[in-house]
Amino acid sequence: MSQKTVTIASSVGLHARPASLFVEAASATGLDVEIGRPGEDPVDATSILGVMALGAKHGEEVVLTAEGDGADEALDSLVALLSRDLDAE
Repeated sequence: MSQKTVTIASSVGLHARPASLFVEAASATGLDVEIGRPGEDPVDATSILGVMALGAKHGEEVVLTAEGDGADEALDSLVALLSRDLDAE
């Protein structure tokens, strides 16, 4: 299992458009990807309801985990996505 920590850069956090873009990218990996706050139970990163219910705000850290071939590369791309202000783009 691979794991990465990232700080949410989007000004509204993982809500609406940023959450949708993240879920789409997580789904495209074809892997079992989870996202959660450090020390809390993670949610399925391919579930828009789960990701939005997480309520991750701008500046908060989240932990991404993935299993399977190419997990490190998949997480690197998801970390890069969350490190950008998706609302400003």
